[in-house]
Amino acid sequence: MEERPPVTISVPSLNRLPASERGITLGDFLVPIRIGERISSRARHIAMIVAGAVLIALSANYVVPVPGSPVPITGQTFAVLLVGGALGARRGVLSVGLYLVLGLFLPVYADHASGMATIASVSAGSIVLGATGGYLVGFLVAATVVGRLAELGWDRGFGGALAAMAVGNVLIYAIGLPWLTLAADLAPSQAIAAGLTPFVAGDIVKLVLAAALFPAAWWLVGRRPEER
Repeated sequence: MEERPPVTISVPSLNRLPASERGITLGDFLVPIRIGERISSRARHIAMIVAGAVLIALSANYVVPVPGSPVPITGQTFAVLLVGGALGARRGVLSVGLYLVLGLFLPVYADHASGMATIASVSAGSIVLGATGGYLVGFLVAATVVGRLAELGWDRGFGGALAAMAVGNVLIYAIGLPWLTLAADLAPSQAIAAGLTPFVAGDIVKLVLAAALFPAAWWLVGRRPEER
């Protein structure tokens, strides 16, 4: 019996950048050169992480209640995607993590909520999940993945930026919806109606806006100082 050559499947690389540019994100250009030369690299990273957490906290103040849903419309998702894409995976997840820690003590979660009970708590020996806790946990995952894709160059063009933002958005719902189902004791269809359907139109607008901002910012960064 004649042997057939092995079948090979070509998988496109996620990396879209030359080796010299891998890992560089917009965050590396956010600190003005004059200031960056006066402070250490660690101080710059810390400043960007803190700034990202503050941005997410401020975005949580823009709340639109959704009738019949424990999950309000906020600017958090948009801010999380921006922070992840601008800072990269490591700084992005640290920034979101700092925001979550701040929310344990300060009213910086959506609708000025705070405390561990927003995510989960223990009552009478049982774990009680907060209705929006899954979305908060999803922010960590989304920032990590979007940040990594940005490090690979996905945010340099509109199509790649849109795809990266869409992946991050899906991950937030992939964690938030099952969490909401358990927290509010809802059927899957009810959770989708309360925790997904009201947000689709707004999310599309946010994704397109975020996807447009990144290539525009890279274009601005690439211009000579006298052209800016």
